Amino acid sequence: MKQQKVAWASSIALVCGWSFAIDIHAQETDLPRMDIVGRGVNARSKIPGTVDVINQKQLEILQPLSLQDALKTIPGVNIRGDEGGLGSIPNIGIRGLNPSRSQKVLLLEDGAPIHPSLFISNASYYSPPVDRMSGIEVLKGASGLQYGPSNIGGVVNYLTKTPEQGLKLSAKAGNYGYQLAQIEAGAKSDLNGAIAGINIIKSESNGYQDNGYKMYDILFKGGISINQDQWLSLKYTHYDNNINTSYVGLRPNQYINKISSNPAPNDYFVTQRNAVDINHAWEIDADTKLNTLLYWSKLGRDYWRQSISARNADQTVFNACNGTANCMFGRNREFQMLGVDSRISHEYSAMGIKNALEFGVRLHTESQTNQMVASTSFAKSGRVTGHEENKANSSAIFAQNRFLLTKDFALIPGLRIESYNQTRNNILTEKNGSAKNVETIPQLGATWQVIPELQLYSSVYKGFAPAQLATAINEKGVDQQLDPERSTNIEFGLRGANSGFTYDAAIFSMNFSNQIVNQSLAAGITKANGGKSLHQGMELALGYVLGAGWSVNGNLTYIPVAKFVGSSSIGADGNRIPYTPDLTSNLGVNYQKNGFNSLVSLNYLSQQFPDSANTVKSNSIGTLGEIPSVTTVNWSTNYSINKSLKVFGVVNNIFNKRYISSRSPDGIFAGAPLNFQAGMSYQYF
Repeated sequence: MKQQKVAWASSIALVCGWSFAIDIHAQETDLPRMDIVGRGVNARSKIPGTVDVINQKQLEILQPLSLQDALKTIPGVNIRGDEGGLGSIPNIGIRGLNPSRSQKVLLLEDGAPIHPSLFISNASYYSPPVDRMSGIEVLKGASGLQYGPSNIGGVVNYLTKTPEQGLKLSAKAGNYGYQLAQIEAGAKSDLNGAIAGINIIKSESNGYQDNGYKMYDILFKGGISINQDQWLSLKYTHYDNNINTSYVGLRPNQYINKISSNPAPNDYFVTQRNAVDINHAWEIDADTKLNTLLYWSKLGRDYWRQSISARNADQTVFNACNGTANCMFGRNREFQMLGVDSRISHEYSAMGIKNALEFGVRLHTESQTNQMVASTSFAKSGRVTGHEENKANSSAIFAQNRFLLTKDFALIPGLRIESYNQTRNNILTEKNGSAKNVETIPQLGATWQVIPELQLYSSVYKGFAPAQLATAINEKGVDQQLDPERSTNIEFGLRGANSGFTYDAAIFSMNFSNQIVNQSLAAGITKANGGKSLHQGMELALGYVLGAGWSVNGNLTYIPVAKFVGSSSIGADGNRIPYTPDLTSNLGVNYQKNGFNSLVSLNYLSQQFPDSANTVKSNSIGTLGEIPSVTTVNWSTNYSINKSLKVFGVVNNIFNKRYISSRSPDGIFAGAPLNFQAGMSYQYF
């Protein structure tokens, strides 16, 4: 891959339903990284699945508080309500899959996994700040096979900013005590192509429910040209977040009476993460490229929660902390993950047919220290009452070949083989056990460029997600023979652009032979093999440049079928899968002229159920009951006063709509009320 300058332009075929018709002239030097879509102009057209990209200019217009706020503008993506920290704990679902802790979606940053682990516990407790991102890639369909595991719904790749020459200072403030300060500094060398920079963010808020947070994030990123055809990059990130949040939500009467105090004021979620990525790119010759990523991360998450003595319609009653009995419990976990992912691509001709081969190998190891700590006071220390040391290892290979059978039609078969083992070791009881599995995951995709303005694409592939360790092996060390999630997925779509009009439409089906689903329990977190289930739906995204600086864009996702199938399922035959709204949609109207941008956007989410029994009526403690539909409206604007100075602002939920965003894990979580932020940035060149 030759180092080159890339101009991101939103005039490319519809990007996630938000192609704001912005002419983006800014350029940046690329460092080697693992992209899931690619940087070439024709990268999207080579993928036999649905592709969505949000670039940096679109992020600046949207002004999202979190990556989840940006992702919910993409067709097929559903975000479950925020538990605290303004999106610090991600709950992302795709195409009707349960968004709980983003366990059905593979999350990457510059190609490296950012889940705490992939095989021990992939429940996500970390989301990097959106302010240090240059873009987001979302891949649905067969091409996600290259990146597994747990990619049945899709793959999300966050792209960090490349350092730029100079110094940039940014500051934002808003209601609910929101503050953010950011420093970006970078330098380049013309002698050896070296580039380096640092990005520092400090943010805090009191929270909508008096569940505030204090967050620090540091990103160092740099790279160098080793010689004419090799490049090396290094990235280090440090993240620290202390959130006054809990599993405990509001009880029904608290929600009705619009109580704004924290329902669990003594609970804290403390996260610290360090990570290093080393990426090497080598252009062996004009047709052959090798990209190797070495990644390491260490994440600690201490979740201190006050024990509950009773729940009723008015409140949650906690056990007193008076020094006599255990009242605070820390679910404290530390994860480490180390891996290497190397892939080679080669273009060649055989029997008169042009081919593009990609072959990859990934070696991965991870560990977890899992402790339960009991305390008789509010001090975040105490007696260890549970202690596990858990491990998992995996190796995977994949290969796919793109046969260009004609100049317009390509057939893309592929295969991934994933082998893994899991070990659970209880230190206190000395019970241990292990489980292992090998999965073979095939795919077949195709693209057909019917005319320059229209491309058809289709794929069929096997979906796979391993059973996580705590469910695969019980506390006594016995392998529960819990099957991995397996599904047969089919997708067919069309995309294109013509005279300011862009479109992307797809229909899809995910047929699970086994899905691990939440049972109908109050806590909403117990899982078991759910048996067969079926998801079928469609996505549509449209955009049109009206002229005179105006453009309109919209998308919708309709999933009429997301149901349990057969008597072996947890839910009754035909019951809807939890947290799968049948309709989500976005509409945006944008105006831009002479450095000024303004966007009014609307988001709609239909009703959904929090449990597999599809309980309609709310129970007395608020954990069950249908979640009504909701429509919210946001407005954002920014203005470049000159080359150096920019001002911006956003108002979310303009009409201050009161709504339930979730009933899980334990109670009602209200959606964000009207909130606003405003700020400015200054660039020193």
